Amino acid sequence: MKLFYGNITENIVQIHEDDQQHISKVLRMHEGEDLSVTNGEGAVAHGKLYFEGKKVLLDVTALQLETPDFPHRLHIAIAPTKNIDRTEFFVEKATEMGVSEISFLLTEKTERKNLNIDKIRKQAIAASKQSLRFHFPKVNDLIKIADFLQNANPDHTYVAHCHSELERQDITQIKINKDICFLIGPEGDFSLKEIQILKEMQIKAVSLGPQRLRTETAGIFAAAWSYEKMF
Repeated sequence: MKLFYGNITENIVQIHEDDQQHISKVLRMHEGEDLSVTNGEGAVAHGKLYFEGKKVLLDVTALQLETPDFPHRLHIAIAPTKNIDRTEFFVEKATEMGVSEISFLLTEKTERKNLNIDKIRKQAIAASKQSLRFHFPKVNDLIKIADFLQNANPDHTYVAHCHSELERQDITQIKINKDICFLIGPEGDFSLKEIQILKEMQIKAVSLGPQRLRTETAGIFAAAWSYEKMF
């Protein structure tokens, strides 16, 4: 399946301009070739490619307005890394493994204070198309951890940190219901003050194993752990 991104309204499919350019200028596809278009919200249209001037269009042969999503929702709230390539790598791999939502946390030790969020969203879309996802993840802008916690549900939220002297449960002991959220700290981890606030909120701490993982590795680990439980 060659999957692209666009708007879908009943039988009307409009391929996004960037994907039209990719189809015609990069892939150099020909009329009559099979392709599929999703709106990233669960709808997908299948059909044949055709052109009207410079417009790239889809002759729809099959349409699903609702497709099933993963059985549970995974939200990873993670501090962006100083090296933006590592953050982008995390977004790509977590998207491939079914993350539903990504938030970026501004913590006491977060070194990166700004993000090109539009670029990151485009990377999540690209990874979704590559992995044939019809439900794209929601990507949120950078937010202070205190503001993020105002809407956190302690029953479904866990913090992964490296403070071995503090009580943590192994991630394998967690049972997933419908929703789950992991908080992943920056290089240097969450501060003890932040850990104490989380503890007071009754957000449970988890260990991801005996090794100390990089921030982006911890995020990918959480996504892989969740992905394994989806099937």
